[in-house]
Amino acid sequence: MKKGLIFFVVILGFSCNRQETTLTAQQIVDKSIAASGGNLYENAIINFDFRDRSYTSVQHNEKRTLYRLLKNDSIKVLDKYTTSSFERIVNDSVIAIHDSLATKFGNSINSVHYFSKLPYGLNDRAVQKELLKETSIEGKDYFKVKVTFSQQNGGDDFDDTYVYFFNKVTFKPDFLAYDFHVDGGGMRFRKAYNERYVNGIRFVDYENLKPKINSGSILQIDSLYNSNSLELLSKIELQNIAVTFSDSYN
Repeated sequence: MKKGLIFFVVILGFSCNRQETTLTAQQIVDKSIAASGGNLYENAIINFDFRDRSYTSVQHNEKRTLYRLLKNDSIKVLDKYTTSSFERIVNDSVIAIHDSLATKFGNSINSVHYFSKLPYGLNDRAVQKELLKETSIEGKDYFKVKVTFSQQNGGDDFDDTYVYFFNKVTFKPDFLAYDFHVDGGGMRFRKAYNERYVNGIRFVDYENLKPKINSGSILQIDSLYNSNSLELLSKIELQNIAVTFSDSYN
């Protein structure tokens, strides 16, 4: 009887472990979004300050409008960006912007908002997810997920590669990394800190690091971090965060 019971416990434990290791990249991302705000993102109006500008995102299901405001004593510049348009308003007057500049400004606005709401954006249509081999960082175990983007709906930087490290206990993305190809290219690794929830939605700040020697693959950048081969470049800090919700969209 005891042997049978031990055998049953062993098999049960093996089954549980097997179930854990068979999580897909999509399931991991879904669990991460649920732990970070879930459905609250879908109708959220999020405001925050980053460096010398104020940012607002208005979300209604899959439709979103992103704003960036620069204001001083004599001028107010409001940028409004959607997936199909960019508009700049200076002191209440719409200013004509060349297409190339509109694309550049729009990408800049989208980038700040994208990182502020992670992991929510990882279920956008253009995102392609691949589960890599698990890794350990600072003594904790992580699911490692590679993210690329389809050319259609993937934006101008669709060929960039991202890697997200999801804590195996909390499913939160404690670390992320990406490569880029503009301005000579390079790699970045971000460590999340100062986690806080505002009206149920998770926000973090980041230590933004780069390799001391710009070489190697973005897929191995966690090894560079573990071997102290990265250096601090900057800090990404959000201030004055406010979250409200709306059932309507303008």
